[in-house]
Amino acid sequence: MLAAYAATANDADPLAALEVGERPEPEVPAGWTTVTVKAASLNHHDVWSLRGVGLRAEQLPMILGCDAAGVDEDGNEVVVHGVIGDPAWSGEETLDPRRSLLSERHPGTFAEQVAVPRANLIPKPAELSFADAACLPTAWLTAYRMLFVRADAKPGSTVLVQGAGGGVSTAAIALGAAAGVRVWATSRSEEKRARALELGADRVFEIGARLPERVDAVLETVGEATWAHSLRSLKPGGALVVSGATSGEAPSAELMRVFFLQLRVLGSTMGSREELARLVQLCATSGVRPVIQETMPLADAARGFRAMVDGDVFGKIVFTMD
Repeated sequence: MLAAYAATANDADPLAALEVGERPEPEVPAGWTTVTVKAASLNHHDVWSLRGVGLRAEQLPMILGCDAAGVDEDGNEVVVHGVIGDPAWSGEETLDPRRSLLSERHPGTFAEQVAVPRANLIPKPAELSFADAACLPTAWLTAYRMLFVRADAKPGSTVLVQGAGGGVSTAAIALGAAAGVRVWATSRSEEKRARALELGADRVFEIGARLPERVDAVLETVGEATWAHSLRSLKPGGALVVSGATSGEAPSAELMRVFFLQLRVLGSTMGSREELARLVQLCATSGVRPVIQETMPLADAARGFRAMVDGDVFGKIVFTMD
């Protein structure tokens, strides 16, 4: 079957580690099933995998991809939840210390077929296209959990989204605006700031700009480059929710500011199957749809990866198997 996979690991030149070609069909463990993939979306996680993050040499080659929508063995249209938990774990899957994502221990979704636990399949509503649904399980689910679960954002509250343009940040802007949250967003790019306004952001700023007032919560995926600004943008008692660190993972903690203003720094990773089901239904009924920059055949995956490595993406890139 055709697949896009990490053949090697190359931190300096991740695209050199990517290959698109034939791979064996997936093995199906007990309790798992196969999904014929119709669409799969690209995430920063896939680029990190090419750099060797989270993949040992003995795991290569590894089919990439965490997100997919397709058709299961019974002909049902489904969305794949990519968090693979330990069968012995009894709590929420995002807190399972042995959890992984598809493409880490098990082959991922950038292929004509993918094997997943049966419990990881969410029905896809007819209102959502396969391309739209394929954008939801990682970036959009991450944004949903950050915004509504970890930050506990309510209508009328003000949330700052750092780094408009990426999959998580565009999702947070769209979801927040749809829920009546006043969303502010930052970007170095004038074009991306303009597009954030089109998505529903109330106001936009250059990264690091002084805000007209402090906010209730900040959604942080950038890391070192924006961390200080995020902390200084919060009201006393505000929440900084972090789910990524694309610019670096070791900023100054500014502990005096944190304890004096009683700020809450909250980690957030992906989301549960229940949260994905709620997100899917929200999109189906509200009319909110993922921002898709481009849809392209899986055979052209290298072009999509190049755009992500170059930072030339606003929203999502989706691969199709047709």
